[in-house]
Formats: sequence, C-alpha cells, structure tokens
Amino acid sequence: MPMLLDKEALKERIVGCLRTIYDPEIPVNIYDLGLIYNVDIDDDANVHILMTMTAPDCPEAEYMFQEVRQMVAALKDVKSVNVELTFNPPWDYVNLSDEVKLELGLM
Repeated sequence: MPMLLDKEALKERIVGCLRTIYDPEIPVNIYDLGLIYNVDIDDDANVHILMTMTAPDCPEAEYMFQEVRQMVAALKDVKSVNVELTFNPPWDYVNLSDEVKLELGLM
C-alpha cells in the first residue's frame, strides 16, 4: 500500500528550504521578505510556488527563480516544481514578516 503524502510536513520542509535563499540586495531570506505568495502541493507531490520580486526589473530575477526551482526540486518526496512569477499584487514592505521589520528598523 503506498504511503500517504503528508502535505503539511512537506510544506514545512519547502518553507525551510525557501528560508535558505536570500535576496541579493536585502539581507533577508525570500520567504520572510514576502516574495513567496503561495506554496501549493497536490496529492502527487507536485509543487506550485507563486512568487514575486521586489521590483519587476530585478537583475537577479532569473537567478533567484532558478534557485527556488532547483532547491525545492532537490527535496525528498517532491515530484516536480513549477515556479510562477507574478507582479500582481506588486511586492511591498507590508509583505515583510514582523521579525524582519524589527530587524530592518521598520517597526
């Protein structure tokens, strides 16, 4: 009998992975920076990540996009990864976690 996928545990591992990827201009990981809008996992362990950049003309966009795809794809139990880039809604400082706002002196 095949094992059931524990989506919540897998999502926690994915978020942990995303927290190791840092924005090259702001010394904060992309998850706490608010660049990840959604992480969705289907029953077959296909992962869909909706993300943005701090600006549409971000020179590191392609690098970060590829890094997210490669690092999440390398996680155990992940079957495939689709990363979708969006600028709707555009990123804003309100997306920062409270911890990051404190760290950057914005609170």
